[in-house]
Amino acid sequence: MEFMVLADTAEKIRSMEIRGAGRIARAAAEALISQARESGAADLPAFVKDMNHAADLLLATRPTAVSLPNAIHQVMGPLAHAHSIDEAKDEVIRAGEKFVLASLHAVEHIGEIGARHIRNGDVVLTHCNSEAALACLFEAHRQGTDFMVFATEVRPLNQGVITIKALDHAGIETNFIVDSAVRYFMKEIDMVIVGADAITVNGAIVNKIGTSQIALAANEARVRMLVAAETYKFAPRTILGELIEIEERESGEVLDEAMLRNLSHVRVRNPAFDVTPADYVDLIVTEEGAIPPQMAYIIIRDYLGWGIEEFHKEFGVHYHDQE
Repeated sequence: MEFMVLADTAEKIRSMEIRGAGRIARAAAEALISQARESGAADLPAFVKDMNHAADLLLATRPTAVSLPNAIHQVMGPLAHAHSIDEAKDEVIRAGEKFVLASLHAVEHIGEIGARHIRNGDVVLTHCNSEAALACLFEAHRQGTDFMVFATEVRPLNQGVITIKALDHAGIETNFIVDSAVRYFMKEIDMVIVGADAITVNGAIVNKIGTSQIALAANEARVRMLVAAETYKFAPRTILGELIEIEERESGEVLDEAMLRNLSHVRVRNPAFDVTPADYVDLIVTEEGAIPPQMAYIIIRDYLGWGIEEFHKEFGVHYHDQE
């Protein structure tokens, strides 16, 4: 049975009312907590079925945000070992609350680590509205580092407006530019810092559309490229060679539908994300420390707990299949 919090959360994630991988992950964990508390299941099998349905509903909302499956994996994990419905409920709720708290602390830790890489006099470019990237800027400013920010508009949904409001509120000097002006201003930039929606096993970064073009311009200009991301944004399925699905959103976000109806030969393409190769990334700042992109596998294995057994169970890979 779907309860109001679950259905409402799923719709808000799908419509991007809840946006940003960290916020999405925490919202999903909180929805699972609510579902566990409100479930009217009479026994353990019925409760497991109820929770699996809730997890599937949430997973279907945003295919690119790997924070979703990682959050759900951690919250739902205790179900495999529960012996009673009461134990299952308690453990799911405990795991969900632990994830939310750890996620919030992760952003703080990333801010502390990332701030060390921002120097007096730096000009920093950021793209989209990343909690983790902003945490680095806020912490550097709090410590008294004197720097300036360039922030992009982030078409078509203009998330950059949210970013500049936050930077202005913090008292950080900021320049607001259109996305297409990035290369023009790159000669003034000392460092790019962005977030990530997903990080693959080889260190490639999936982030808001436009990030890869910024990374290319930064690489050309020999500008440092930092990615601030919580460990739960690393994508375990990519170990098996699976590609991260890039979400394409509705055309109405780009052009008015009435206008489109008069353009019989025009099709709007609206990908929400793109992929930045690891070669264009200097450092990934996580709550566990700053790492080169080539160390992404260590995060997936050691910090997210995706061992061989978990891959077999979750993704249907068996040794017998390869014999």
